[in-house]
Amino acid sequence: MFYSLTEMRGAAMSLTAAASGLVVFLLSVSVVQGQDVWGVTYSSTEICAVKGSTVEIRCRYTYPSRWRGGVNTVEKTFWFTKQKGGKPVDPRTDSEYAGRVEDLCGNNICTLRIRNLRESDSAQYWFRFTTNKAAYSGLPVTLSVTDLQLKVSRSQQSTRLQCLSSCPPGHTSYIWFKNGGKIKEDTSPHADFSYGPAESYSCALKGYEDSPSPSVYAPKIPSVSVSPSAEIEEGSSVTLTCSSDANPAANYIWWKDKNVQLSFVNKGPRLLFSSILSSESGEYYCRALNLLGSTRSESIFIDVKYAPKLPSVSVSPSAGIEEGSSVTLTCSSDANPAANYIWYKENEDSPKASGQIFTITDFRAEHSGSYSCEAQNKLGRSNSTLYLTVVGASWKLPAAVTIPVVLLAVISLSVFLWISRRKSASRDSSEPAERADNREEPLPDQPEEQGDLQYATIHFSNSRAEPLYSNMRAAQPLRHTEQQEVPEYAAVKFKSAAPRPRGQDSAEDPAALYSTVNKSH
Repeated sequence: MFYSLTEMRGAAMSLTAAASGLVVFLLSVSVVQGQDVWGVTYSSTEICAVKGSTVEIRCRYTYPSRWRGGVNTVEKTFWFTKQKGGKPVDPRTDSEYAGRVEDLCGNNICTLRIRNLRESDSAQYWFRFTTNKAAYSGLPVTLSVTDLQLKVSRSQQSTRLQCLSSCPPGHTSYIWFKNGGKIKEDTSPHADFSYGPAESYSCALKGYEDSPSPSVYAPKIPSVSVSPSAEIEEGSSVTLTCSSDANPAANYIWWKDKNVQLSFVNKGPRLLFSSILSSESGEYYCRALNLLGSTRSESIFIDVKYAPKLPSVSVSPSAGIEEGSSVTLTCSSDANPAANYIWYKENEDSPKASGQIFTITDFRAEHSGSYSCEAQNKLGRSNSTLYLTVVGASWKLPAAVTIPVVLLAVISLSVFLWISRRKSASRDSSEPAERADNREEPLPDQPEEQGDLQYATIHFSNSRAEPLYSNMRAAQPLRHTEQQEVPEYAAVKFKSAAPRPRGQDSAEDPAALYSTVNKSH
């Protein structure tokens, strides 16, 4: 428990203290007029220091060498602050100050040194000393710890900086630095500069030049990282992160490089693909910017891997496949990494071929069927199927045989047409005479009336080494006149007839060849 007593030389007022002790409070920190006076004087009663710096609170104390009839000697000196509730605390014993506080005294001068200042160190500090006769405390010193910062504002002509602190206005001077070198001192916390992209600025409180504010500067070249850093597969989650050393802190914009055309895609330091698509492969970069400038990162390529898409299968020739011809199948699929190709035929377990192209050099009927192409890589597989069949046979005769066969066909057709015309003319000329004398009856195998001429197109097939037979197909009719009706077509079989004597029922030409004509439908 402390008691107060104020004693000034030449004053008649005094107070009696209890037997437990005596406390003297100095009501003024004016210059002490002698060594026999109780007093404490400070170099400054208000101190503003920068966070992280070191502060020294210094005082000088005096006391009377003799007090109440005896020798008065100092037994203890210390500094204290007050916690909530007003309880005094010695910083040297407080865990908040552990390892950061020194109390230095000598020749009636005491200094409280606090290193690595924190904003929580802002408080009032008292100095106190005790003698063998009494205890004495001076008035408090107010310490303000500020986190010094630079605020940036930009105009078209210049950059304006404001040195922000919690110090009372006008209490201190400000020192300005450019690229670490002192450029001016001013009591105003504001300064205007023409800012260059490679320049940095900072400020400090006078007396704390060794603890300047953080420098302000344009963003450095950003770096880009990708997570996961391993191979990226389609459908996975991918995050791109952009970071740059800048003050004030940089803002970020992401761009995707598409054939030199730039497309805005996102803002913020992170670009997130929750389920990346193969179409999102490409080069990306970010731009970091603040009020002092902007820079861009190097481009980073995002290569999205994916399983083969549905293959596309083509066949050459694309028209009908003839037996004995060469057929080429081609398979292609969009895949990353590139796909490998395997060919299969239905109902066969073993592959027919591997590779993007599959060729059947001599296609036969037994080659007909379904063929499938399977495209595969390490991420998966996909297949497509097509059906091949022979649409017609292609039989070819040797050149030495082809020409005679064609000539024989032409000659046979000419003879047939000549005979048909001759018979028709002979019938027309003999019909009146036969009707007059009724000596001859028409042949039972012949029709009663001769129709129009019958034409045929003859094709020869090349089979085995057997006699050639004729297959007759319909040909276009010869147009003798515009009024001629469309002739009918027939399969013609040739017969030989034995000559008969003229006196029989039917008169016939012994040199004539006869045929049976069946009209086709």
